[in-house]
Amino acid sequence: MIEKTQKDEASMELKKVATQGAPNAIGPYSQAMVVGDFVFCSGQVAMAPGGTDWVGGTVAEQTRLVLANLKAVLEEAGSSLDHVAKTTVYLTDMDHFPELNDVYAEVFGDSRPARATVAVRGLPKGALVEIDAVAAIARK
Repeated sequence: MIEKTQKDEASMELKKVATQGAPNAIGPYSQAMVVGDFVFCSGQVAMAPGGTDWVGGTVAEQTRLVLANLKAVLEEAGSSLDHVAKTTVYLTDMDHFPELNDVYAEVFGDSRPARATVAVRGLPKGALVEIDAVAAIARK
């Protein structure tokens, strides 16, 4: 579901994106916002869609679910993983980078969006990895 939320002075609509195909927001934020021809996705962690249950104990398992959740949000917004321009990856331990990178490369294939990867002290609910994304929306 995409819901209009507000307009600024230049009449740029902000549209809130919500899907049951990804975890509900666990705070005062949206799964994503559409602005013009772009979708800005909030960070996803390894939670089951529509719930608060953790899935996966390894970084690889968590990364696979995180990217599946992002895919669901992007598709609800009218985009896809193939249209992702930039991601930011948050890891609690940079020693997990190779494991994350293997899954990331498999899922994104040749699209290879720009990416920043940062080590953080902790993530919500003890997650090992979180990924947010900015993607283009195909014009109709």
